[in-house]
Amino acid sequence: MVEITGLYAVTSPRRDLYQASARALRGGVSILQYRDKGGDTAQQLDEAGQLSELCEQSGALFIVNDDVELAAQVGAGGVHLGRDDGSLAAARSKLGQDAVIGVSCYNEIERVRHAAAAGADYVAVGSVFPSPTKPHAARASLEMLATARSTAQLPVVAIGGIGRDNIASVAAAGADAAALVSAIFAADDIESAVAELVLRWRSGKGQ
Repeated sequence: MVEITGLYAVTSPRRDLYQASARALRGGVSILQYRDKGGDTAQQLDEAGQLSELCEQSGALFIVNDDVELAAQVGAGGVHLGRDDGSLAAARSKLGQDAVIGVSCYNEIERVRHAAAAGADYVAVGSVFPSPTKPHAARASLEMLATARSTAQLPVVAIGGIGRDNIASVAAAGADAAALVSAIFAADDIESAVAELVLRWRSGKGQ
């Protein structure tokens, strides 16, 4: 099983997505999720295919957000499912037993229990802080990270508003990984920003 740990970068649409993602991986990102909610299908296939190859070359895990068919087409390492993205069982049937399937659980422990029982490989909890990407997202406390981990007995990915000033607190609270969008892809120097985030994450883990 692939380890779910460290920095988990979630892409946002941009013209230089491949180059930006390559810089993020060089900086120390261990998981990259391709997320494009409204793009052209052919463009998504092209971008996801390129990023899948990039992650394979970099030794990083490549995840596709909510699109099981696209994940299968590009040979992604797995898929991340939200509330309305279909069943975990259907995704597992399509992608196979070795695929990494994550499930968004927001601030709901019952969803954590259900995801674990259904065979998820990790659960995502948040928004742990106010998020510029999803300003109206449900809020989850830092304390819920440890609760979710003990409940699911699975890796927990914290998401929502995480950046250089609070990533250490997320690590210290018990998250296995931190999902970031703006803190990575809105940075002027992505590689340096990620390298600093990695250091702050490790400090929160006491490393």
